[in-house]
Amino acid sequence: MGLHAEFDIDCEALPLVGVAASVPEATITLELQYNHGNRPVFLVTVQDGSREAVENAFTNAYDVAAWTLVGQAGETRRYQIHPALSLEEQLGEHLDDIEGLEALATVDAIIERIAVLRDGWRQTGWFADRDAFGAFSSFWRQNAGFRLHRLTQDGESEPAGNGLTDRQHEALRIAYELGYFDIPRRASLEDIATELDISPSSVSERLRRAQTQLIEETVATTWPPLPN
Repeated sequence: MGLHAEFDIDCEALPLVGVAASVPEATITLELQYNHGNRPVFLVTVQDGSREAVENAFTNAYDVAAWTLVGQAGETRRYQIHPALSLEEQLGEHLDDIEGLEALATVDAIIERIAVLRDGWRQTGWFADRDAFGAFSSFWRQNAGFRLHRLTQDGESEPAGNGLTDRQHEALRIAYELGYFDIPRRASLEDIATELDISPSSVSERLRRAQTQLIEETVATTWPPLPN
């Protein structure tokens, strides 16, 4: 039976970690396009944070050869990034087992989300069985740092809200504590923005995304399908 896992890999040498560290208010996720030889192109989504600060960080990053803004919707921006180094070149001085890193490509797993943190990556993915997950987790425990947040089997229900990012959790909690959801409302977007040290428009987008995620996880899944 397959496993679904969420975990942190603590390794500051991973791609774009330096960017996340220099712009901590930004939420950065990436996807890898493996059809570009030994240097897979990154498709990067950035939410929050100053566009200028993020793009300056891309320009100054030692592991970014070139970047292109592909599109923008609200405060969400999508970039294509060409890495300056292969994963083996980037991690070679920081990992003792490069052959083991290459072997991870053969593990029966699908990594569906990579969030770039200030000290590593947070990954969410599917593993064919416990042996596949064990091979993956053992490598990172021995070569860097590995912290498991959640591990469930196929068919197991997950608590509502597991799909929220840390920043969405924080925004919802502060909005609730300040009385933003009370009737009548006791706090404004500006009040929440002051607590989070971001703009009111960023607060609005973060709350909308969080509420949409919760609806999709709970209410939407219980509705009967709409008629054709």
